[in-house]
Amino acid sequence: MVIDDDTEFRESLERLLRSAGLHARIFASIAEFARSEPPNSPTCLVLDVRMPGRSGLEFQRDLAEAGMALPIVFITGHGDIPMTVQAMKAGAIEFLTKPFRDQDLLDAVNVGLARDRARRENEESLSTLRDRFEELTPRERAILIQVVLGRLNKQIASDLGITETTVKVHRSNMMHKVKAASLPELCRMAQKLGLLPKNLEDA
Repeated sequence: MVIDDDTEFRESLERLLRSAGLHARIFASIAEFARSEPPNSPTCLVLDVRMPGRSGLEFQRDLAEAGMALPIVFITGHGDIPMTVQAMKAGAIEFLTKPFRDQDLLDAVNVGLARDRARRENEESLSTLRDRFEELTPRERAILIQVVLGRLNKQIASDLGITETTVKVHRSNMMHKVKAASLPELCRMAQKLGLLPKNLEDA
């Protein structure tokens, strides 16, 4: 997606992206982009720094505050080092000063698309994990936490006031519901879900 107030330049970018087999949507302003339907596929934003109204750098800040992790490639005819540093520190993929090589832009956009694709896959995987965790009974959730903390079945049984056989049954059901094939896999799932204490996540 391209946001640039220069009609001729905007359309030339659209042609370039399409020539590389990329789906391109173009917008004359940030306001026009904000009114559009959000994309439902991996996306990279090609954003002009200086435009009427809010600047590209201000819009980058707006997106971050709204929790929208869109990869951004900045383009500008008036770049300077502090501006570049600010954009890159805030997570921009690239900061290109006009005139730039077509291939440099395409390379940067492809990096952005790959990053957004990975983010979407990670969010989808996390959503699936959360759904599986929601299927667990309160007792199974308690046992899951105990298991990833390294507690033995007999210790868990003592803590919860149930028999070791009951722990084994709940543990087996829990592993089946979350689709964890091994203890290390279960630990990775728990870490992804934020179920581990901070000191263990940092270990």
